[in-house]
Amino acid sequence: MKRRISAALLAAVIALSMTACGNNEKTQAEKKQASEIEKMSFDRIMEEAKGTAVTFYGWGGDEKLNEWLDNTFAPVMKEKYDITMERVPMDIDQILSQLSGEIQAGEKDGSIDMIWINGENFRSAKENSMLYGPFADKLPNFQDYVDEKSEDVTLDFAYPIEGFEAPYGKAQIVMIADTAVTPDVPKSAEALKEFVQKYPGRVTYPALPDFTGSAFVRNIIYEICGYEQFLNMKGDKETVKAAVEPAMAYLRELNPYLWNEGKTFPDSSTTLDNMFADGEVVLNMTYDAYGTAVKIADGAYTTTTQSFQFDKGTIGNTNFMAIAANSGNKAGAMVAINEMLSPKIQADRYDTMKVIPVLDNSKLSEEQKASFDKVDLGKGTIPQDELLSKRLPEMPAELVPLIEEIWTEEVAGK
Repeated sequence: MKRRISAALLAAVIALSMTACGNNEKTQAEKKQASEIEKMSFDRIMEEAKGTAVTFYGWGGDEKLNEWLDNTFAPVMKEKYDITMERVPMDIDQILSQLSGEIQAGEKDGSIDMIWINGENFRSAKENSMLYGPFADKLPNFQDYVDEKSEDVTLDFAYPIEGFEAPYGKAQIVMIADTAVTPDVPKSAEALKEFVQKYPGRVTYPALPDFTGSAFVRNIIYEICGYEQFLNMKGDKETVKAAVEPAMAYLRELNPYLWNEGKTFPDSSTTLDNMFADGEVVLNMTYDAYGTAVKIADGAYTTTTQSFQFDKGTIGNTNFMAIAANSGNKAGAMVAINEMLSPKIQADRYDTMKVIPVLDNSKLSEEQKASFDKVDLGKGTIPQDELLSKRLPEMPAELVPLIEEIWTEEVAGK
């Protein structure tokens, strides 16, 4: 997900959810509907879903993904299951606001079926009974091809998933530079400071709470402060502030050398990407680990553009699919999510969009493995074994908005 729910909206969501659900308890009608689905075999669920429409709500800013969903995944769903997929592009704060409003209004046949979600959005939605589940263990492809014990699947930003989400794709932050312009790319925070000073005014990062900008700052925190202390840290702002102060001091030291002298920052990762493509800045960053190859192939980046990571590693996470608590088509959503986890679809996403697969390679047949092995990741990418060997865990979801507040207070415009 590219954006997260604001503190004000989160408060509204919680209030609405508590009002609608009677202190977070499902209505009797919702319980009955959920119970009926839980008793069905997956074959029966597929029969129930036949001829229906499934709405898939999620961020719509990736045109290549939108095209794949509309022109590859949707036709597969129609042909195999007679299910019509309806993609609804919307930022996650709007999605959760709409969902909470429908729940408050008592709508049992809600407009939202599937949701692309993760992190603190998932935590807040799950804790306020806005999601249906558990459902993942009922999906044959989840059982057959996913490592159910992997922390990439059991935890979302260190928060227990408990079957209320199914994995969609893996992401890992990488940085990007044109080696013809900047041959020596920084492989540490110390080297990054030297890099910024060498190219004054030509380096920046997205203003928090942009998803990528926030991940970059957390990666700097890991570099400067280490990451182990944060994995079990409670969401107390003063505790977090004290722990991250060395990293905030480092970021303040960067500001005078950044684009616009750190007085302002790009409003989004999309804006930064455009600045990089136009040559206005010499460093970019993305959660799309293999996106550089796609941009080179599309002509947006030069052929000398290269992704890279810090030697100590970069943060990775998994994005997920969930089902709205008041979805009127839970059966259809489950069939769609199951299909998204099929080896054929995961291999196609890997090939077409260079998305890191979520399947356990050891559970695949030799033929299925071959469909992944033959994928050419393209130019400018980090080999997958090297990338994943430096994959660092995400912080607990409750720490992320606190760090964003602290950055805004202690770094932005300082």
